[in-house]
Amino acid sequence: MNNNKTLLKGAILTALAALSASVSALEKPQTMEDMWKIIQAQQKQIDEMKSGMQAQAPVKTAGSDVKQLERKTDVLSQEVEKLRTNLSIPDEVQYKSAYGLGPAASKVYQVGKGLSIGGYGEGNYQANVGEKGSNKDNADLERIVLYAGYKFTDKILFNSELEFEHATTGEGAEEKGEVSVEFASLDFFINPLANVRAGLVLMPMGFINQIHEPVFYFGNNRPEVERSIIPSTWREMGVGLFGQITPDLTYTTYVVSGLDAAEFSSKGIRDGRGGGSQAKAENFGYVARMDYTPSALPGVTVGSSAYVGNSGQNQSFAGQKADVFTQLYEAHVQWKYRGLEFRTLGSWGHINDAELLSAAKGQTIGSENYGFYTELGYDVLPLLFKDTTQYLAPFFRYETLDTIAKAPNGFADDLTKDMQIYQVGLNYKPIPNVVIKADYRNRVAKQGPLSDDFNLGFGFIF
Repeated sequence: MNNNKTLLKGAILTALAALSASVSALEKPQTMEDMWKIIQAQQKQIDEMKSGMQAQAPVKTAGSDVKQLERKTDVLSQEVEKLRTNLSIPDEVQYKSAYGLGPAASKVYQVGKGLSIGGYGEGNYQANVGEKGSNKDNADLERIVLYAGYKFTDKILFNSELEFEHATTGEGAEEKGEVSVEFASLDFFINPLANVRAGLVLMPMGFINQIHEPVFYFGNNRPEVERSIIPSTWREMGVGLFGQITPDLTYTTYVVSGLDAAEFSSKGIRDGRGGGSQAKAENFGYVARMDYTPSALPGVTVGSSAYVGNSGQNQSFAGQKADVFTQLYEAHVQWKYRGLEFRTLGSWGHINDAELLSAAKGQTIGSENYGFYTELGYDVLPLLFKDTTQYLAPFFRYETLDTIAKAPNGFADDLTKDMQIYQVGLNYKPIPNVVIKADYRNRVAKQGPLSDDFNLGFGFIF
C-alpha cells in the first residue's frame, strides 16, 4: 500500500510540474480522499489556465495549447485511476491458508473491505482394473465450487462455500449430484487469543476437511481414511472460538449440532452428518483442535483433534432409547521442506450402544473404528530445471482402515470393511493454480472383491 502511495504521489507531482501548476500549497496525499482533493484542485487550475489562454492568446494558439493541456490531463487521470485500482484490487493474490481454511477460501481475509470471490473445481476419469465388484469406468466433473465472502469491517466478516457436485442436481439424489452450502459463517475478531465464529462451520479435524482444494493434496481421490473414518467434508451448525495461544500454537473449538445415529451404518458415521439441513439438534457435539508449527522447524506441523457427543437425538433403537455417545480422535504430522511433502494421520473412533444400532439397522455397526495413512511426494523439476516455476511430484500413499474394528457382542464382523490401499501417482502444476493428476490405486480387502483403479484428472483454484 505504501509503495503504491509513493508511486501515486510521484506521478501526480510530475504531471503537475509538466502542466506548470503549483502544488506547493497542497498537502501530500495520505488517503484516497486526499488524492482526489489534489486532482480536483489541479483540474480547477487547468480550467483557469484554459480560460486565461482563451482571453489572451490568438484563437489558433489557444486552441493548440488547450488540446495539449487536455491530453496531459487525460494522461494524468488515467494514471491516477490505474494506481487507485491497484490499491483496491491487487494484481497478484497471495494464496495462503488463514484461520483454518484453504488458501482460495482465505482470500476474504486479505481484502481491505467489501466483496471477495474465489473458488475451485476438479474433474476426473476413472478406469477400473480387473472389473471386480460393481464399480464401472466413469468420467465425472466432480465439483465446481464458488467462495463468496464479504468483509464488513476489520472486525466482522462473512465467508461461504457453495458447491455444485457431479455437474447436475440429479433430482436431489446425492450420488447423482447436488448443490450444497459447504460452509457459511460469520467471524468476529476480538483478540488474537480468542475470536468467535458462528454458522455452518467445517469441523476442524484432519487435513482434508478444512483444506480440500485439489491443488493441495495428492491424487484424484481424497484419502479414504478422511472419508470413511473422518467423514470429510464434515460440517455442522455451531459456534465457537479460534485463535493463537502463541505465534506457533493455534486452536479451534466449537459446540455443534450432534450427529444422527439413526444414519450410522457398517460404512461408518459418514451418513450421520447434519450438514446444516434441518439437522437434528436434540444432542450437541463438541470438537477441538490444536496445531503446533515450531518456528525452529520451518515447514513442520504437529497437531491433533477430538470430537465427542451424544448422537441418539432422542430416538429409539430396537425399542430402546439410547444416548449413543460417539467419540472420534485423530493426530497428524506434516513436513514440507523444499520439494519434499510428507503427511501422516491416524484416527480412532468409538460408538456406544452399537449393539442397539446394529439390531435396528439390520447390519453390523462397529463399536470401534480406525484408520491410518501416510504419504510422501517430491517435486523433481527443480532438480532438472533451475528456477522453474512449474511443479512435478511423484507420490506414494499407503492407507489402512476398518469401519468395524470391533463388532458389538452378538454381531458378526464384516471383513469387506477392513481394507488396505496402495496408491502411486504424479501431480503436475504448470502454474500454482492448476494441477493435472494421474494415479493408480491398489485396493485390498480381507474379504470381498475390490477393483484397482487408474485415475486421470485436473483441478484448479482461483
